[in-house]
Amino acid sequence: MKYYNRDKQEVLNSFNIDYNGLTFKKVEENRKKYGKNELLEKESKSKARVFLEQFQDILVIILIIAALISLFTNELESTIVIFSVIIINAFLGTYQHFKAEKSLKSLKQLSSPSARVIRNGVEVLIHTNEIVVGDVVVIKSGDIISSDGRIIYAKSLELNESSLTGESQSVEKNDLVITEEVQIADQKNMVFSGSLVTGGKALYITTKTGMNTELGKIANLLYSSKSHKTPLQISLDEFSKKLAILIIIICLVVFALSIYRNITLLDSLLFAVALAVAAIPEALSSIVTIVLAIGTQRMAAENAIIKELKAVEGLGCINVICSDKTGTLTQNKMEVFNVYSDNYIYSVEEFNPKKKVNELLLMGCYLCNDSILTSDQNKNATEIALIDFCKKKGISIYRENEKKPRLSEVLGSILFSQKVLLM
Repeated sequence: MKYYNRDKQEVLNSFNIDYNGLTFKKVEENRKKYGKNELLEKESKSKARVFLEQFQDILVIILIIAALISLFTNELESTIVIFSVIIINAFLGTYQHFKAEKSLKSLKQLSSPSARVIRNGVEVLIHTNEIVVGDVVVIKSGDIISSDGRIIYAKSLELNESSLTGESQSVEKNDLVITEEVQIADQKNMVFSGSLVTGGKALYITTKTGMNTELGKIANLLYSSKSHKTPLQISLDEFSKKLAILIIIICLVVFALSIYRNITLLDSLLFAVALAVAAIPEALSSIVTIVLAIGTQRMAAENAIIKELKAVEGLGCINVICSDKTGTLTQNKMEVFNVYSDNYIYSVEEFNPKKKVNELLLMGCYLCNDSILTSDQNKNATEIALIDFCKKKGISIYRENEKKPRLSEVLGSILFSQKVLLM
């Protein structure tokens, strides 16, 4: 069902609810039917598996074979040296893999840990994964949307949907019916999981949860995607195969010549193994790992997290990067340059904060500003620009807000079931 084409009362009726929300019995039924509101993730590799994967390189396999031959011929020193190099390299690769995984997990902050829903006519605070289809969710400035839904009431609602549309500018939302078929970016009466509420307040009915949301569809594409080798991996694989074939051929020729010269079988074998060990660059994997690890650390210092070590070299092969300018190459920041007051346009420098009408204008800029009360990551760019403007004019924002505290906010009300829900 395309809920954006439906009247809000029709949407309420389709879920057999009103503004009182779901009953607790219906919540359990919907949870069993639709599942929990959470995104699936690929199962993480175990430490043992990641460690063993470090031994898949063909040169490493040849070294292991050489070390085993040395062991059976009582060459313990060679065996210890070869195995030490191989194991140290494996530990380095494993350590870097899980260090990157830990960094990535710390970046997963797209979903809010809690949400306010109306159930049995009472507003309750729940964990986001407890939201079910049909829930009436209450949102306000600073919240992160945790499910897809149809708006049934909105007052000055603005959302940042950059996680879906790539557009950094906030979009205005409403509860009006859309008659034609439109794309996600134009569905003004819908909210989508992962979006940030930058202003206003609203109620919406949850229509999709978990992997069925628009964000879940993206997660599903990532979940089903296959990893491809980087240019460095392909080059090293080709080099390893060619080198391995060449070493095996030379060792066989040397072994045959030794037998031809009447050298004992054991000595001929030891000589061929020694030649193989000498020819294989044991430190190659370690050197590559160390160099890439240094590159990863440098990029981490610039807030760029690299999951796979070999991807660092892949980034180095890039000549052209195509990206959306707004919020990517620019700061996504707004600033006040001119002020219209008392029928005159002032520059910021010309603006006199002591003039009565200008004083009232500044008062409106900071007293009606919600960004003072929210965390840095949830602040509205326009409101931040107004705060910075007031600070430039010598206004102590927090001190003025303490002198003139906000007692209430008149945005509107909703009448339902002989009750009034004040937003």
